[in-house]
Amino acid sequence: MHLGFTSMNTVLDPAPATLAGMVEQAGFESLWYGEHSHIPVSRQTPYPAGGELPEPYKKMMDPYVSLMAAAAATRTLKLGTGIALLMERDLFSQAKTIATLDRLSGGRVIVGTGVGWNEEEFNNISQQPWKKRYSVLRETVAATRTLFTDDEPEYHGDYLDFDPVWFEPKPLQPHGPKFLFGAMGPLGVRHAAQWADGWMPVDVAMPDVAAGIADFRRQVREFDRNPDDVEITLVVMGEVTEDVLKRYRDLGVHRVNVGVGMENWDRPEVIEPMIALCSRLIDVL
Repeated sequence: MHLGFTSMNTVLDPAPATLAGMVEQAGFESLWYGEHSHIPVSRQTPYPAGGELPEPYKKMMDPYVSLMAAAAATRTLKLGTGIALLMERDLFSQAKTIATLDRLSGGRVIVGTGVGWNEEEFNNISQQPWKKRYSVLRETVAATRTLFTDDEPEYHGDYLDFDPVWFEPKPLQPHGPKFLFGAMGPLGVRHAAQWADGWMPVDVAMPDVAAGIADFRRQVREFDRNPDDVEITLVVMGEVTEDVLKRYRDLGVHRVNVGVGMENWDRPEVIEPMIALCSRLIDVL
């Protein structure tokens, strides 16, 4: 099992090159940055965790630019988006950005994605129907995969449609980066089981992690897919201990992503001690 480090990537956090160097030296496999291009002042959509929206959401930097800086400062560290809001960017421009990052980083990109939680944010950018966002995301990933693999890609779906184009460069990874779906509700989990390269749930949002993983693998098999081919990246928001990590390893989790926790998102001074703590646990995995 691998260990990844996730950060809100705000202007107050360690610079991406600095943080990436610390994480790689500590033995982590990957670094993950999330995405919000903006946050609507309107609070019509409630914050999913309840209460007030944490201030760091308003200060997040661009994940792809930040991951390029991280790539330049490291040699083997994998570079993940956790999560990228793929539907909130132009399809071709975004695919070009991901492909370029993959080539310049030596094929180290992983794309964690999701449908997002803020309806106003989505509607500010996209003309697609919010109520069909899971299907739109499925098509967005499918169309992007086509751009990454076909010589003259074209895509004709219910929401996305384009005739043959030339799209270069392709990512360095032969089939493009893996797409992991960060979803927790029944519909999202079903989509992840159907078409994603991996599932990226949050531990504290599952009443029973073992049962949730077993149910996900059952659904993967229902789509005639091999569960061993669909990796699970578990985002740990609870306490990180040796026993916790060993338990998730024994459940077959491919990767655990850790961070400083929501209560410390605006306290960058706790990041380095957190990295040091987790570094001592890597050898037990």
